[in-house]
Amino acid sequence: MKQLLQHLGTGETILEDVPVPKCSSGSLLIQTRQTLVSVGTERMLVGFGKSNLISKARQQPERVKQVLEKAKTDGVVQTLETVRNKLDTPLALGYCNVGIVEESGADGFVAGDRVVSNGKHAEFVCVPKNLCAKIPDAVDDESASFTVVASIGLQGIRLLKPTLGEVVVVTGLGLIGLIAVQLLRAHGCRVLGIDLDSEKCALARQFGAETVDISSGQDPLSVAESFSRGRGVDAVLITASSKSNEPIHQAATMCRKRGRIVLVGDVGMQMSRADFYEKELSFQVSCSYGAGRYDESYEEKGHDYPVAYVRWTEQRNFEAVLDMMASGQLDMQPLISHRFEFTDAVEAYDLICTGNPLGVLLRYTDSGVKLTRLVELARPDSLPAGKASLGFIGAGGYASSVLVPAFAATGARLKSIASATGVSSVHVGKKFGVEQASTDASQLLDDKAINALVISTRHNSHAKWVRDCLQRGKHVFVEKPLAMNTEELSAIKTDLERAEQRPQLMVGFNRRYSPLITPLKQALQAKSQPVSMIYTVNAGAIPGDHWVHDPGVGGGRLIGEACHFIDLTRFLAGAPINRVEAIGMQSACDDTLTLQLGFENGSIAAIHYFANGHKSFPKERLEVFAGGSIAEVDNFRALRVSGWPGLSSKRLLKQDKGQRACAAAFVQAIESGEGGALIPFEELEEVAIASFDAASQVSGKS
Repeated sequence: MKQLLQHLGTGETILEDVPVPKCSSGSLLIQTRQTLVSVGTERMLVGFGKSNLISKARQQPERVKQVLEKAKTDGVVQTLETVRNKLDTPLALGYCNVGIVEESGADGFVAGDRVVSNGKHAEFVCVPKNLCAKIPDAVDDESASFTVVASIGLQGIRLLKPTLGEVVVVTGLGLIGLIAVQLLRAHGCRVLGIDLDSEKCALARQFGAETVDISSGQDPLSVAESFSRGRGVDAVLITASSKSNEPIHQAATMCRKRGRIVLVGDVGMQMSRADFYEKELSFQVSCSYGAGRYDESYEEKGHDYPVAYVRWTEQRNFEAVLDMMASGQLDMQPLISHRFEFTDAVEAYDLICTGNPLGVLLRYTDSGVKLTRLVELARPDSLPAGKASLGFIGAGGYASSVLVPAFAATGARLKSIASATGVSSVHVGKKFGVEQASTDASQLLDDKAINALVISTRHNSHAKWVRDCLQRGKHVFVEKPLAMNTEELSAIKTDLERAEQRPQLMVGFNRRYSPLITPLKQALQAKSQPVSMIYTVNAGAIPGDHWVHDPGVGGGRLIGEACHFIDLTRFLAGAPINRVEAIGMQSACDDTLTLQLGFENGSIAAIHYFANGHKSFPKERLEVFAGGSIAEVDNFRALRVSGWPGLSSKRLLKQDKGQRACAAAFVQAIESGEGGALIPFEELEEVAIASFDAASQVSGKS
């Protein structure tokens, strides 16, 4: 299928061939019939992409600060690579979709339903059910495509709380502003619209508003004073887009005492305290199209809010807008300025960058598009027998920036890559020479040409994918953690033992392979005394609603990330773990803790995993004390040695945590067919059990 993508680095807008997404549980697979281009938002994205690096930096000063801090801790080269990877990632455009349900994985919807959603500009989209609504028969596809944009205006109006007869100003008569005029008129309000475009002012008057045409020299303040009969307006809805602070100052000036201002658009927000203090004005920023926005539980997991407590959610706002269209109270047809076939979508985006359109529609024709979930990207090379042939399940940030390039550097065959939406798998696949992109990971498991899978999905799926690979006799490289609990771990162990030809099972514990750790390990083997280690991790805070904190999805940061540090200390100690003691600082996420490990040879390790530090401090520092000698690994950029004959200090040009060497070792083990596991399963099991034990101690659950 075709999907519209924007490259933030180059500014290029393209129609890309991507595989059709699978219909996931709780979602709808929709074949698109019509989409609306949100001119303001999408013009901004395209403009950002086309700007040079200096302009991009000026538009995002906070990001520049983050980049500078990262450069101090991780080095300039590593930071530049990270920035390039971010800018190289394509962005799927659009959020106003109308189509027919092809497959339903959610209650309340069936195949054949005509629905609106916040789906992208693509021939097929998969959208969670709470972001979809059925379209009444009386509403045509073109009008319905305005539903999501209209809901943005409706949510702002709900926050404004207008009452019958009130005087309300709408500043900015773009799509949302003109829809807001109609909604406010339906509320029984007297409406004054302000814009510098005469044609948009004329449309607002057509919808029953009086207007201020700034381009003709009209003064908004004097008109508002007269329009409000000298009392000041009751409320102002700002739907404009401007860097100026004037819209908010103007709104405050024209409001009556205790008036209300709601910001829906994007304007300068340097506000004068005096403007608000003297009149006791209220000001609120509206968030998108209703309650539930950015709430993963509502949007992704399908948990609705009880209607008795949250009357107007995103979905219910969609329904309200559609009902008003069906009754004739909302008229979208006058807002349509241009219509394009979807195949001409790039031309439509050229228009929004160079012209001043209003409602731009993309029409999709049903030309027999098939539900193809595999796209060919590159011709396969002629490789000799015995080469590793890899499939990748997961194409997120870490996979695209670290794992796939690391395996590409080994010269192995990169057969296929799968991701949920297909956009990232196509992008990463093309970038690194992967032969196929898919949205159906089971295809990779069944592909006999693939002898090894690389898993980089969310943590709760790791054990399942590992077991699927082992049961098919495929080698598997899985990003940490190997499992989320002892039951999953035990099942993996059983599958591994039952495998006829024991495949390689590797967890991505790459720090073992760092060029700073390799000489340190060799030097430790020459010591006969136990080792003492202090591992300080400046982990940084992650928002409490992030999936990694979800016990059922991410398992928490100790299981999900701290296992890295348990593994490295286990590797350096060279002996089994026989004691685990953990104490955590009281916090909602249990991610600031100290972990004490004891080993059978008398070695000890203290792992300080702290989420309450600052980004300007390096993330990792490992100190190793052994037989009168000390070595310090500083953020995998430098090795500093004190009193250690035969071991030299070393500094790298850029940070190296061993990812490429780890990938190379996995590929070499497959192709040589010699030797046992890269990391004995007993060690993988020890590390997993230690992380489970520590997590239960910190959380207080046994």
